[in-house]
Amino acid sequence: MNILIAPDSFKDCLGALQVAEALSRGILKVNPRAGIRLLPMADGGEGTVESVIDATGGQMIKAEVLDPLMRKISSFYGISGDGSTAVIEMAAASGLELLEPGERNPWLTSTYGTGELIAHALDQGCRRILLGIGGSSTNDGGTGMARALGVDFLDDEGRKVPEGGGALQGVRQIRMEGLDPRIRETEIQVACDVTNPLTGPEGASYIYGPQKGADRKMVEGLDKNLVHLAGLIDDQLGRDIQGVPGAGAAGGLGGGLMAFLEAGLVKGFDMVAEICGLKEAIIGADLVITGEGKLDSQTRFGKTPYGVAQLAKKHGVSVIAVAGTVAADAGELYDAGFSLIMPILEKPADLATAINDAPFLLENTGERIARLLGIRV
Repeated sequence: MNILIAPDSFKDCLGALQVAEALSRGILKVNPRAGIRLLPMADGGEGTVESVIDATGGQMIKAEVLDPLMRKISSFYGISGDGSTAVIEMAAASGLELLEPGERNPWLTSTYGTGELIAHALDQGCRRILLGIGGSSTNDGGTGMARALGVDFLDDEGRKVPEGGGALQGVRQIRMEGLDPRIRETEIQVACDVTNPLTGPEGASYIYGPQKGADRKMVEGLDKNLVHLAGLIDDQLGRDIQGVPGAGAAGGLGGGLMAFLEAGLVKGFDMVAEICGLKEAIIGADLVITGEGKLDSQTRFGKTPYGVAQLAKKHGVSVIAVAGTVAADAGELYDAGFSLIMPILEKPADLATAINDAPFLLENTGERIARLLGIRV
């Protein structure tokens, strides 16, 4: 039997490759001759760089960039095994987790460091860039990112406008002449699973601003500033992004990437699945095992196990999903292509114990799956 193990990471616990390896160890205890392929997966969010590197035999690249408050930090991105594609998580340069709670202020924070990661990848010869934009600390409409790549945002007197979402009100000119010319020969895809527009009650500022440190008054100001920026983009660049689904992702970075770099927005899982060759791996398998830390009804909305199950169902391959937590409503997922859903816990345990024991529990789960496969009825 050929078994494909294609899980996501167990957040704050194990990476996707570690999950796959533990399940494999359990299966091989029972059936040492099983044909097993490990294909770590992700959905475009945290862990995407690691999964693509592991799945393609790529490498991690270190880079010094500026954090959301323009301080030097050591960051990273990945390059695929064939050297052609860079995989960047914007959170590694412009993420909320890079700031202390008291530092979080989307009036000031910038996506400049994300632009620096893109430039660094261009320096490495990459002409395809996959960019995950979850976990941002910013609300600057992607202007910081664009600045790092040579775009200028000028006020009435031709002076450069400062960083941050609060400064957008002062922009009067967008000058694209300095944009890195390599951008025009580079395919840029953005993993975006949210449909929020740039502005308005469902836009970047109102929906995500509060979790980034904005109070009600700041939210109103940030939204007004993004409306102003969108108007300039439409008038001066001829690109109407204000109502485009996904433009509001990452504080408007989604819209900025479309406007300034002509990037395309794609579903995160689809982006990772394509570069990792998931479809081809599923076609060659008799069984697929997937999973992540928690399975519930929300798994349907762009999560890795759901994407794996949908693709496997299309090709007539059975899917077993494993998880640290299986919610009461997870039974809804059986209609989505899952053949079996298994929790890895063997007895009640607190979170710290479950995290510590996860490798052992996953190995035992792999063993149980192998024994189940050996049953003849």
